Amino acid sequence: MKFVVRAQHLVSLGGYIVECNFPYRNIIVVNETTEPVKVEVPVFKEDWIEEHRALGLKVIPVTNEDSFLTLFKKAKSELEKINDKK
Repeated sequence: MKFVVRAQHLVSLGGYIVECNFPYRNIIVVNETTEPVKVEVPVFKEDWIEEHRALGLKVIPVTNEDSFLTLFKKAKSELEKINDKK
């Protein structure tokens, strides 16, 4: 199944991680480009991260030790700075 990340938007894929042995509890995906990008969901393997970075997406894995909210707000702030420059 595919999920579209709109241009210059970010999404959280925590609900799409289905592998019990996956090392991350959530993934933040940031599309800094001006084009929408399709991502493959659900997330089953770690290779997914590099595959989607190759598409031009910023992929931020969230571990159990990380603060999801802090990482999400930081990514959103960085995206807003990019959008403000345009």
